[in-house]
Amino acid sequence: MTKTTGEKPRSRNRVQQIREGIHLRSLKARKKVEDITKDDVKTFLRKNAFVLFTIGAVVFGIMLGFALRSYNMSYREVKYFSFPGELLMRMLQMLVLPLLVSSLITGMAALDSRASGKMGMRAVIYYMTTTFIAVFIGIIMVLIIHPGKGSKDEFTKQQKIEQVSPADAFLDLIRNMFPPNLVQACTQQFKTQYGKRVIHVKMIVNDSIFNLTNATQEIAKEEVIPLPGTTSGVNALGLVVFSMCFGLIIGNMKEQGQALRDFFDSLNEAIMRLVAIIMWYAPIGILFLIAGKIVEMDDITEMGGQLGMYTITVIIGLMIHGMIILPTLYFVITRKNPFIFITGLLQALITALGTSSSSATLPITFKCLEENNKVDKRVTRFVLPVGATINMDGTALYEALAAIFIAQVNNMDMNFGQIITISITATAASIGAAGIPQAGLVTMVIVLTSVGLPTDDITLIIAVDWFLDRLRTTTNVLGDSIGAGIIEFLSKDELQNGDVELGSSVLEENEVKKPYQMIPQENEYENEKPPDSETKM
Repeated sequence: MTKTTGEKPRSRNRVQQIREGIHLRSLKARKKVEDITKDDVKTFLRKNAFVLFTIGAVVFGIMLGFALRSYNMSYREVKYFSFPGELLMRMLQMLVLPLLVSSLITGMAALDSRASGKMGMRAVIYYMTTTFIAVFIGIIMVLIIHPGKGSKDEFTKQQKIEQVSPADAFLDLIRNMFPPNLVQACTQQFKTQYGKRVIHVKMIVNDSIFNLTNATQEIAKEEVIPLPGTTSGVNALGLVVFSMCFGLIIGNMKEQGQALRDFFDSLNEAIMRLVAIIMWYAPIGILFLIAGKIVEMDDITEMGGQLGMYTITVIIGLMIHGMIILPTLYFVITRKNPFIFITGLLQALITALGTSSSSATLPITFKCLEENNKVDKRVTRFVLPVGATINMDGTALYEALAAIFIAQVNNMDMNFGQIITISITATAASIGAAGIPQAGLVTMVIVLTSVGLPTDDITLIIAVDWFLDRLRTTTNVLGDSIGAGIIEFLSKDELQNGDVELGSSVLEENEVKKPYQMIPQENEYENEKPPDSETKM
């Protein structure tokens, strides 16, 4: 009896404490609302001007696009109309290459080899975990909703798709990690192409014991052989590998590497200032990109039921991953509100939606993480370029889901082994998917080939790919950014130790509002001391 009576007052006290806490919070919130002045509103608008303009551009772009659809513009007119959007894409892509190289080199040089090793391991574990979760969600969603049921007749006539060998595709991925020419890697990637070779096979005619005069005959036979080739586009994977190794070497060179470190640091700072200027143009570009795409797209009412259900399935899968899984992961590890963190990323996410390229969004992502969310620059410079190249949660989810959807359309039942094969191949193929628009369609060929599905059926989903590509790019950018927040939290000890070890020459973070402040005076004196001592000797 005493136990029960003792427990009741405790539970009552807890309820009372919760009530009092809620009451105090509501009073504080009310007071804050009452204390808001015109100056507060002005400062809020100034601080969030970019985000508000970008959101406004998306809304206005959608309205303008649907309003202009009734005019039935020609292809040439649509291209002219979306020209301001094309300019934004070109501006952002112009900055990607120097930003990727300079940020990775400075990021790796600022860390010692032990800290960068631990951070790299955490990053790889995070990338692999989130990608496998994304693939799992995609497979579960497509098996539950089953969007591919029905006949294949409702789809329009399909085109022919270029065949790709999965083995050659994975070898190309490894080849691209080690480009033989760095200048070429800035504009081209290695891609195996296929040619035909005629071979002559000798065959013996009338081969028997009784016939001693056997004749030989040559038969010409064609075989497909792999040939070295290139495709246009930045070899981001090769540049990432080179920049990481180069940065680590500069970091270990200490005094000797200081000049190179200062050069890449200045380059990075200059690029970020260019980004700050381009950000003012971003809302206009996004408006015309979205409006142009809506004007250009096919009639939605003609889309079949299977394709409609497929689109809904992909959207639900991406929303579960982006709005539930990633924020939960962030909260569980850091114990901080993930939605405050995501609010700071709004402009990067909207830019990803507009450009449908995680690489093109990279400059804006840097700006949002470093300035809004105050993430340590040593983390962003290491995690973001690598993430934009190899961490593709949205693409992995989409590829696994699309492969099983194509199997369902063809009335092919996937066994457990084939589903496992799809999940592994989709994870690996998403790493090979460069951060360019609609790269997922290219890597889809590898996933379909691995389980013997018809690759020509990729054309069944092309009608909606332009829209889903934007959503999966937004998920990719969100995954990279949340990864940067998590890795910064887990690497606090290494970063603090680095600050202590490097002393006054360390890059000052968080306390200083300037993006980077070098204090090299002491190093200069140290550099000057050896010659003095030599003269004395």
